[in-house]
Amino acid sequence: MTHPITAIIFDFGNVFVKWDPHGVYKRFFPTPETVDSFLAEIRFMEWNARQDAGRSFKDGIAELSNQFPQYAELIQAYDVYWEDSITETLEGTIAIAQNLKSAGWNLYLLSNFSAETFPLMQKRYEFLRLFDDVIISGEHKLVKPDPAIYQLTLERIKREAHECLFIDDSRSNIDAAQKLGFHTIQFHSPEQLDKDLKNVLGEYSSIHRN
Repeated sequence: MTHPITAIIFDFGNVFVKWDPHGVYKRFFPTPETVDSFLAEIRFMEWNARQDAGRSFKDGIAELSNQFPQYAELIQAYDVYWEDSITETLEGTIAIAQNLKSAGWNLYLLSNFSAETFPLMQKRYEFLRLFDDVIISGEHKLVKPDPAIYQLTLERIKREAHECLFIDDSRSNIDAAQKLGFHTIQFHSPEQLDKDLKNVLGEYSSIHRN
């Protein structure tokens, strides 16, 4: 490897925890298919991405409720019951991060996430203290795969792209990082990540990077 890796940057959602709006809406609909139909009708994923980009929940809910007044209570429910959208914790990934930290690696988090809801995650999950710095899209009004948020991250952690290993479940986010010169691993499961990390870093539990 021409340039040694000195920092590891993780995504958060669907890497450490599973996020799924069905966790909120299953209480209101009889089947997963009816939840899917509702989410598609209101273009939920597109709407939610704007909270990740810095829009407040208050403004987002008001705007979407104006578009779909018949669903105003259901739209508000996403804010009320938001924590139920975090449906699972991926303990295997947490163990990997703990091993990396114990081995002396500098760890960072770069996540597309609302600035309003991420503090709830920090209160819930003690493992987030493993990270030397946390970059949340909603705080900066930039979202992956925009190259600007990767550049901001590099400035924050004082690294060049070729010094960093970036781990994310999204192919588009991985592709953007590769174009900027990051080493990358696309996340599929903790078991796959562990195997790929050992291919890239060797037996990472015995390697120290400061």
